[in-house]
Amino acid sequence: MPSLQKDTVGLDIEPGYVAAVQGVPGRVAVSNAAWAALPPGAVRDGEVVDVDAVSATLRDMFRQHKLPKRVRLGVANQRIVMRMIDLPPITDDKQLASALRFSAQDHIPMPLDQAVLEHQVMGQVQTEDGARTRVIVVAARRDMVDRLLEATRSAGLVTQGIDLSAFAMIRALHRPEATGPVAYLNVGGLTNLAIASGRTCVFTRVVSTGTGSMATELAERRGLTLEHADGWLAYVGLEKPVEDIDGDPEIVAEARAVLSEGARRIADEVRNSIDFQAMREGSGSAESAVLTGAAVAIPGFCQDIGGALGVPFEIGVVSESRADGFGGIEPGKLAIAAGLTVEEIQA
Repeated sequence: MPSLQKDTVGLDIEPGYVAAVQGVPGRVAVSNAAWAALPPGAVRDGEVVDVDAVSATLRDMFRQHKLPKRVRLGVANQRIVMRMIDLPPITDDKQLASALRFSAQDHIPMPLDQAVLEHQVMGQVQTEDGARTRVIVVAARRDMVDRLLEATRSAGLVTQGIDLSAFAMIRALHRPEATGPVAYLNVGGLTNLAIASGRTCVFTRVVSTGTGSMATELAERRGLTLEHADGWLAYVGLEKPVEDIDGDPEIVAEARAVLSEGARRIADEVRNSIDFQAMREGSGSAESAVLTGAAVAIPGFCQDIGGALGVPFEIGVVSESRADGFGGIEPGKLAIAAGLTVEEIQA
């Protein structure tokens, strides 16, 4: 598993918070990590809205934790498209890039002159039309990428690369023992789903519901700050009966209702996505699931989602390398950032 430069930091920017990981050469692990809350609305639905606020948060976090300034960014939002395209057998890189851009016009639902395109060649496959070169294409809105780069550049950071957060999640939590497709799910500021066959991502989707939207909902209902709403969600959880939880009974009941509805919405969206992927081109359904993200800190929440998916599931976090663990950061928040510290890998 090749690594980037030793001092490259994986940087995950989500609605509500940013997480950074300095990795370990040759494997996915955490040698240093930092986390910081973002001002409300600074990142919305996975896109940087307030460049100055994000930049200031990053600058302070990197200075405080003495992190290297070279970063690799993850992106996840609903304006990113991933498609698998089969092209005639082509070995010349320039010809492949030309053929891919021409073919992408029929697969990518956005004007290509307004998009940033990246691709990864998966190799030769046999189809009904004979041998084809299979390529995974990712397209992102250029304005979205520009705002992300502006925020990091203004914070004094040097961007070494940008990758799909879904790909990073798979690299961080890959289960080599799995014999069938695996669904990887990061429930954080939003919900990021990736279905992988081995290390190859075959489907990804971003759902706007996550810990960020649930905290916002609770804050609006009970007149709380987002910080207090986050605290209440983690405190109430989905394990204990509400009558056994100390505190304002109205807030406790409201927090439980928000969590229950949020878990149901996420589970429904993920289950529908898994079913859709299984029907598409007759591909196999996900046979297991790995859950991670900020929601890991909410008692019973991931277990509630996992139980509703109808497949075996587990909680996934990356390994720690420091004596003090993650310095008090919930490890579920670090999975994507840790996956960004290693290069993209072909299956």
